[in-house]
Amino acid sequence: MRDLKPRWHVMSLALLNEAGEYQQLLGPVRVCVAAQERYGDEVLLPLYTAMGTRAHVQAMGSGSDMVEAALADAGLPSELAAAMTSTDHDAALRASHDDGMSRVGSDVGTPVISLDGGSIFGPVITPAPKGEAAGQLWDAVALLTSTPGFFELKRSRTQPPIFD
Repeated sequence: MRDLKPRWHVMSLALLNEAGEYQQLLGPVRVCVAAQERYGDEVLLPLYTAMGTRAHVQAMGSGSDMVEAALADAGLPSELAAAMTSTDHDAALRASHDDGMSRVGSDVGTPVISLDGGSIFGPVITPAPKGEAAGQLWDAVALLTSTPGFFELKRSRTQPPIFD
């Protein structure tokens, strides 16, 4: 049994690729920051999960319908959806995103995992492992992040994301 207590932080593909194709994701990530600022870090996992399920599994995209449904799924008030078009939380969003990127450098993406002072981009895996397989993957990530000089493992994708 692994005694893990993850803390979630906001990163954004919209900020990572500011001139790129992910600008439509700025609204949903602003909602994540607004929810985090109002209710704490613990709302991020259920909100990210709800948004991911609505956007990818249910093919709802990244608009206000998806965000409002995800907020309801996560048990959060619908008025948080107003943050989609507000810049009120952009400084906090930028600070959280920049913190994650400063841990791994500018030539990677999201997600970033930090453990005991070591940080990596990834892992990016599909489908996501479950049970003990997930624990073994975590053990491997922990070993890699604790290895002095470790900086990269990578290969091309062989299949699209599988959401189950």
